[in-house]
Amino acid sequence: MGSLKIGVALWSFGQTPDMAALDKNLKTAAEVGVKGVQPWVAGGVLDPDNLVGRQARNDVRKRIGDMGLTITALCAHMPPFNVTDGLEGRVTRTKKALELSVDFEAPIITGHVGEIPEDHDDPRWGILVQSMSEIARHGAAVGACLALETGAESPEALRDLLETVDSPGLRVNFDPANIRRFGVLHSVRVLRDYIVHTHAKDGGKGSVTVGSGEVPWDEYIALLKETGYDGWYAIEDESGKGVIDSVRRGVAFLERY
Repeated sequence: MGSLKIGVALWSFGQTPDMAALDKNLKTAAEVGVKGVQPWVAGGVLDPDNLVGRQARNDVRKRIGDMGLTITALCAHMPPFNVTDGLEGRVTRTKKALELSVDFEAPIITGHVGEIPEDHDDPRWGILVQSMSEIARHGAAVGACLALETGAESPEALRDLLETVDSPGLRVNFDPANIRRFGVLHSVRVLRDYIVHTHAKDGGKGSVTVGSGEVPWDEYIALLKETGYDGWYAIEDESGKGVIDSVRRGVAFLERY
């Protein structure tokens, strides 16, 4: 048995439109052997607009804890944040998700934000900086952060945005499968100061079981440990078939570390 904190992205087992579906996915997570879960909150039963009130949120947190599980983070995937159409609504919903994460005592939300332009004269850059700054200020104020998922752009472009916003309310959710084309180890080195959560996902020809694809797991995990990272590895399985068995095999693989 290794030392990693192994969780699962709960949507790997399907959507959660109601409490019955949530309970089913939580039970599956416990059965495959993970200790943590990352729920989806951009819609469904756990959307902040659907789960209203401290008591209701405490009840869900207790529901999860009673199954021997910990919330690793929340996923609030609401891009894009680099265009003005509908932006105010997406920013507001993201702020609500940050508040929900605090109520769940798991003050990290993750998500993609849309393409990050490398050219600062690109109008999308200014829109993105403004929207991320507003969200990050709110996150810092309530004691939470938005962790941007890697992969849509180079690690250097992502770091540029993080340095420009310069707030503890904006951090990184590292997904090694998504960022393979830029070099997994190189990307960790570039973003090492900002990583607060990770998705354990593998890739190659499509999405594959953790440990059976192209991610250099030995070197990757060793490097993360070297940076001081001791957070969660939430398995995100998009294999599509035999997901439960695939996640179970991913857990067994990660337990080696």
